[in-house]
Amino acid sequence: MKKILHLKPIFQEKLWGGERLSTVFGYPIPSDHTGECWAISGHPGGDCAVENPEFGGATLGQLWKTQPELFGNLPGDIYPLLIKIIDARDDLSIQVHPDDAYANVHENGSLGKTECWYVLDCDPGATIIIGHNASSKEEMAKMVEEGRWSELLRQVPIHKGDFFQINPGCLHAIKGGTLILETQQSSDVTYRFYDYDRLDHGKKRQLHIAQSLDVTTAPFVPAEPDRTVAQVGGASITHLVTCPYYSVYHGVLDGKAEMDFTAPFVNLSILEGSGTLDGTPVKKGDHMVLTANYGTAVLEGKMEFIYSHI
Repeated sequence: MKKILHLKPIFQEKLWGGERLSTVFGYPIPSDHTGECWAISGHPGGDCAVENPEFGGATLGQLWKTQPELFGNLPGDIYPLLIKIIDARDDLSIQVHPDDAYANVHENGSLGKTECWYVLDCDPGATIIIGHNASSKEEMAKMVEEGRWSELLRQVPIHKGDFFQINPGCLHAIKGGTLILETQQSSDVTYRFYDYDRLDHGKKRQLHIAQSLDVTTAPFVPAEPDRTVAQVGGASITHLVTCPYYSVYHGVLDGKAEMDFTAPFVNLSILEGSGTLDGTPVKKGDHMVLTANYGTAVLEGKMEFIYSHI
């Protein structure tokens, strides 16, 4: 069954969120501190409705369980990938994620969290936190105890179009003035290492210092993206990364391209422009899943997009 599942995004308000999801993508956000658009998700924390009338308002998570043939009959209780757009008006907390083995033991059988970021836009001079400068866990613990955060954290400049792979054990934080598309394992397990001592509704947010020290890799080893480019008809396709959980690609189309989407499923997000996918109109801000072994798809128009699969 060759189908395109059109998804309705879910929005999450955050202490650090802003308005770009409305001003850039035209989404009907709930407030001026909306931080996340869960664009393709079957996670219980935000399960996107499938807008195709034939599925009667079912969510992606429900279809994963009731119609597994749409996704190649893959094993697992949850749609394995989660695509977000994140608008950080202010700095996010310094975070780290566990791997599958640690999360399974310490987080009630949850998946760990491997993720990656594509920078959609950012303010001039914007930076992110990725990694740290400690040579060992012992040195890291000492730096934390002494409050030497600026010395510990590895801050790097970013620009529109940059890409970062964030493996489990990598300290990281999106900082203010940044709009990114995130591809990740479908997990919401996050350990908050440091939060600038700020208040949320009059209280400091919970930290997870012990777990963070447990799972952070020391010394830090950056993950290198691929960035191999191929021309497919009128599309320039950049392979960003392949890891054990996903492969991610960025595309720029001007004209027509026949794309091979042979996979158990393919996530597709339109970042700019408009056109058609096998004759179906698509535009900036649309998110969809192409079902099992979709095969060749014809894209026409002038668009920028990101797609991913397991």
